[in-house]
Amino acid sequence: MKRFGDFLGALLGLILLSPVLLVVALLIRIKLGAPVLFPQPRPGKNGRGFTLWKFRTMTSARDAAGRLRPDGERLNELGRFLRATSLDELPELWNVLKGDMSLVGPRPLLVEYLGRYTPEEARRHEVRPGLTGWAQINGRNAITWEDRLRLDVWYVDHRSLTLDLRIIFRTVAIVLRREGVSAPGAATMPEFRPPPREVPPEDIFS
Repeated sequence: MKRFGDFLGALLGLILLSPVLLVVALLIRIKLGAPVLFPQPRPGKNGRGFTLWKFRTMTSARDAAGRLRPDGERLNELGRFLRATSLDELPELWNVLKGDMSLVGPRPLLVEYLGRYTPEEARRHEVRPGLTGWAQINGRNAITWEDRLRLDVWYVDHRSLTLDLRIIFRTVAIVLRREGVSAPGAATMPEFRPPPREVPPEDIFS
């Protein structure tokens, strides 16, 4: 039932939001240039990788040494708006349609984080990652990594249709209020850097 709901919701979302997708794509092409979409490998259910698609929100500005400048310096007014309104996430509906993601679940994080989780934190990968999730309606990017991962695991243990609907409705309200867009004092969510673990990465999903 969840997969059917995800497929139907993503299909309707792509159809109904197609004018918005087109306008956002044109604005990005004008203000940021090509490419319009930003693909990135992310771990899905059971840690299996997939390509996540988002709208591009940053410029490619580099310093004198050729290194990308910090996120805050590469975010222009359009990029900040897209992140604040979560419009940059809309292409992920394609990932939901394909079955890489769900409408609701723990947000897919970076592949390099896989070896940094405790076994308990790694349980967030027991379900498909989501377009929105329990952590997103309980602080979004403004909470600590510890709290975010704890909320993800809580969702895994308590997931239900009723909870998913509750998360979707609350997500709409939070996005409209533009709450928790970034971590305090940062342009984006800072990198997840926990204390050194004794658990080897290969044991996380064994």
